[in-house]
Amino acid sequence: MKELTNRTLFFGDNLAILREKIPDDCIDLIYLDPPFNSNRNYNILYREGIVDSPAQVQAFEDSWHWTPEAQHIFEELTGVKQSKTKINQNISDLMLALEKMVGKNDVLAYLTMMTIRLIELKRVLKPSGSIYLHCDPTASHYLKITMDTVFGKKYFQNEIIWHYKRWPARQNRFQRMHDVILFYSKQETPGNFNTLLSPLADITLKIHKGRKQLAVYEEGRRLSRDQQHSSEGTPMDDVWGVSSIAGHAKERLGYPTQKPEALLERIIKASSNEGDMVLDPFCGCGTTVAVAEKLNRRWIGIDITTLAINLIKSRMQNKFFKKRIQISVDGLPKDLSGAKELAQKNRFEFEYWVLSLINAMPAQNKTKENMHGADKGIDGLVTFYKKLREGEEIGKAIVQVKSGHIQRNDIATLKGDIEREHAEAGLFITLDEPTQPMKVEANATGTYTVDYTHKEFPRIQILTIGELLAGKKPDLPVGWYHNHHKEAKVEEIDNRQDLFGD
Repeated sequence: MKELTNRTLFFGDNLAILREKIPDDCIDLIYLDPPFNSNRNYNILYREGIVDSPAQVQAFEDSWHWTPEAQHIFEELTGVKQSKTKINQNISDLMLALEKMVGKNDVLAYLTMMTIRLIELKRVLKPSGSIYLHCDPTASHYLKITMDTVFGKKYFQNEIIWHYKRWPARQNRFQRMHDVILFYSKQETPGNFNTLLSPLADITLKIHKGRKQLAVYEEGRRLSRDQQHSSEGTPMDDVWGVSSIAGHAKERLGYPTQKPEALLERIIKASSNEGDMVLDPFCGCGTTVAVAEKLNRRWIGIDITTLAINLIKSRMQNKFFKKRIQISVDGLPKDLSGAKELAQKNRFEFEYWVLSLINAMPAQNKTKENMHGADKGIDGLVTFYKKLREGEEIGKAIVQVKSGHIQRNDIATLKGDIEREHAEAGLFITLDEPTQPMKVEANATGTYTVDYTHKEFPRIQILTIGELLAGKKPDLPVGWYHNHHKEAKVEEIDNRQDLFGD
């Protein structure tokens, strides 16, 4: 296996990536927040926000239901079939006991898929390393048993209760206002642990002016309590009151299970030091890697959807714009053959990958119901600065991605979509080479301009995947590449003063 590269995002199934690309004993800290509970669609990107992700829905359903894949891994864990993962007898006994207890259903599928991954996560963790498994109370008891078996009971450190506030509702039970985070290490005493301090109590600050009494004992009898020493705080306990993402408006990305950065800061500060390597194998919207970067840790993340990978890249580039960080993406196509392979394997993932090449947002018309249907509708949207002279105004270009047969009528359809959506332009991106009639049709749609330049931009542009992979970019007005990032906008305008006329 190659040595890990800092700031790498892996696209694909985390089990395969752990097995094939992550070496033994190389990770200092692991945090994972795996999906659970199909009724909540726990890890579905944008389900409650900007856009649905059918590929993410499919990934969820395929991973956490009793499928032939779950059956195959269960047989690996119980020794019926040979496994790439080293399985001991305790694991086999656990899985057989769980089968008797819960039956072959979604719960067993979830525990099967998690167990095989936890074994691999233990393998990649350094002897001094720690792992934090985030779950809700509906799954924590199952996962505690699994973690005890995989890591060993004596390596259990804490069951952390993350308590948060949210809008209450009348129910015939107490309000559920907490998650569970299971903290284990690879040795009895964590090799890396930095004690975090909670602020001093108000009474301590008021009476003792921030100083705590130091009692002196001899043979079990207190002799004095007059001595005092200064204190910055008290060691943090295992109940954490951190507001949910709803209380962190500036952080919200529309990801339903997004966790606040303050929560991850506690974990990363406690169980790693600057320069350590942090791994999140269910990366989601990238809170773990964003906090790791902020705290000067190295990091890698894994996610099964291109939409999540693209969201994380955008988040990191915007958040750390001044640092100009370089993010490596492993697993996405780098040439035409890879692009064709992805298009055949999963058309929606292909579309999301293509949209990432031009920094476009996925359209809102993609749903689980039409994910296996015909290729219809607008696939993406690119925004740019249409007006800058007297107040800011945003223009848009709609995007159509094609991985199969294309014809002249496709351009006429895109032209109609531009008019219907009141867009300024359209981008037609194709895996196949466009025909001459298509080029003629596109050129016939004319041009447009914006208020800060006399340059004309084509109303419809046809771009091939080959051209994009070779570095060609759409011809669009200022600001399109850094969608809505103000600092990027200012810099880009400063660097293109030649566009402005009187």
